[in-house]
Amino acid sequence: MTDLAGEAGSPRLSRREALVYAGVAAALAPFGARAQQQGAAAAPHESGRAAFGPERHGLSAFGDLRYGPDFRRFVYVRPDAPKGGTFSQIPPTRELNQSFTTFNTLNAYILKGDGAQGMGLTFDTLMARAADEPDALYGLVARSVAASEDGLSYRFRLRPEARFHDGSRLTAADVKWSLETLKQKGHPLVAQAIRDLQAVEVEAEDSVVLRLAPSRTRDLPLTLAALPIFSSKYYAGKPFDAATLEPPLGSGPYRVGRFEQGRFIEFERVADYWANNLPVNVGQNNFEKLRFEFFRDRDVGFEAFKARAYLFREEFTSRTWATGYDFPGVRDGKVRRETLPDLTPSGGQGWFFNLRRKKFQDPRVREALNLAFDFEWMNKNLMYGAYKRTSSVFQGAPEMMAAGKPEGAELALLEPFRGKVSDEVFGEPYLPPVSDGSGQDRNLLRQALKLLRDAGYVSKSGRATNADGETLTIEFLEFDPGLDPHVSAYIKNLKVIGVESTIRLVDAAQFQQRVNGFDYDVVSQRMNMSATPGEGLRQVYSSESANLPGSNNLSGIADPAVDALVEAIVTAKSREDLNVACRALDRVLRSLRNWVPAWHKDTHTLAYWDAFSHPAEKPRYARGAPETWWWDAGKADAAGVKA
Repeated sequence: MTDLAGEAGSPRLSRREALVYAGVAAALAPFGARAQQQGAAAAPHESGRAAFGPERHGLSAFGDLRYGPDFRRFVYVRPDAPKGGTFSQIPPTRELNQSFTTFNTLNAYILKGDGAQGMGLTFDTLMARAADEPDALYGLVARSVAASEDGLSYRFRLRPEARFHDGSRLTAADVKWSLETLKQKGHPLVAQAIRDLQAVEVEAEDSVVLRLAPSRTRDLPLTLAALPIFSSKYYAGKPFDAATLEPPLGSGPYRVGRFEQGRFIEFERVADYWANNLPVNVGQNNFEKLRFEFFRDRDVGFEAFKARAYLFREEFTSRTWATGYDFPGVRDGKVRRETLPDLTPSGGQGWFFNLRRKKFQDPRVREALNLAFDFEWMNKNLMYGAYKRTSSVFQGAPEMMAAGKPEGAELALLEPFRGKVSDEVFGEPYLPPVSDGSGQDRNLLRQALKLLRDAGYVSKSGRATNADGETLTIEFLEFDPGLDPHVSAYIKNLKVIGVESTIRLVDAAQFQQRVNGFDYDVVSQRMNMSATPGEGLRQVYSSESANLPGSNNLSGIADPAVDALVEAIVTAKSREDLNVACRALDRVLRSLRNWVPAWHKDTHTLAYWDAFSHPAEKPRYARGAPETWWWDAGKADAAGVKA
């Protein structure tokens, strides 16, 4: 889950860091289970178990791989990119226990504490993502993988050269310890995602078999293949679930360097990294140092960028993008602005009602609250017309979004729930209301008042009051004042319909603690959506996640129709089946009115001190920075930027 960080929300997760959230960013790992039909002969049949198929170099959700077994690099990298320099930025995403504004632990894989950004850079995984494919993975620690005929066992052959940073060998025992520990002691979202991992068997130092439950999702094998591998020897005398500032022993392209709790953290490139020349790494990990800076106030953060305290910034505040980039660095040509296409699903961004609370359980109340939100006025007056209204959690993926009336296979999925879901589900999909742009559309507000009356609320001294004498009030929980103008405009309209509302601004740690415990009325978030939705949807919309601490199911949705359609998605056998099920789910989710959809845009708006170069084309499913960028010494000298 990534928070609504400014008007556009948080950016997509990097390909390395998408391993623990595809949710909805993410929800968790948007991976699949069917392997490409290439490789060696099948392994011999094992007594009592299905035989393994051929060894393969990659996996994807539905078996399609862009790269063959002999590929040398991804096409979106410069293979001879120079190494060196520094890439510094403010945190671009948030996942699991991480915060945008601070950190107090280097353990980013548990619920406790505020995890440091970038820790995924220090750990390797069995396989690595290709950023130009929806969900494909290729061998990293694993040189090959073979699946059993029934899809319930996966054998990974490990590279003998795989090493931790202290020179010790990374073995199958480390894989076993890591996966079992994450299932038992890891963040609840990770533990939930891999609950159908039944056993991990070490066959040899370089061979490990994962046994899965028959009920496992399509995603599970690749979710497991993309989780971090820890050193079992390092943790032999240390509790894994401790919130500690001791840098852990890793195996990835970077190790923890200097840091100051809550202020900055640096990662240093491992010069003798064992996997430097593997195809999945060629042309990547180019910077000598990666640095994250933390600021509790976004305006202070922008001033720091202007002062060259950090070098790269993706801008999410339209006001700043439209009016803030007129400082000397820009005028002198030392700061570049660049707009890159964002072709990935933008997902669902907005304000989520906590349906666990009685006052939000009547859908008429939620509908009324939606009618009071004037996007058209906000977009014109606060956001310089930079955004489009969001209507779907699958926004940006038209093949997954409901359109017209359901028919064919989509209707067949919905028919069992006729009479149990809103009749609206079987008609045109719901679209958010379009206001007259005045800031207080009287027609929409009259409709909202009628819905509140129908729900049992009457006006007493200007306040919506129910039969028990309870007034309808809302607290908007936030950790960043960047959205205050937007929420304040919304609150003004809510007051017109008798709903007293306030903004509760807390620090990032308290915010995350309250969200983990579902202690809020309304919270603003952005849910990143995978190009291949799967297990992550369970974590955001299913009944089983509604009361799971740390869950991404912010609204507490527990609906049989939603559960069934999520299962249809995670068990889909083809991309067409998946798209059909997504469209059906989209209809049902729209009918629930469990959130106030906000806005989206289909570009990355980047600003950076002119010390970098990058390939002409970015990967389709990633921003590409810093993964494929590099330090350009000539540009840096001209701009007066030091590494």
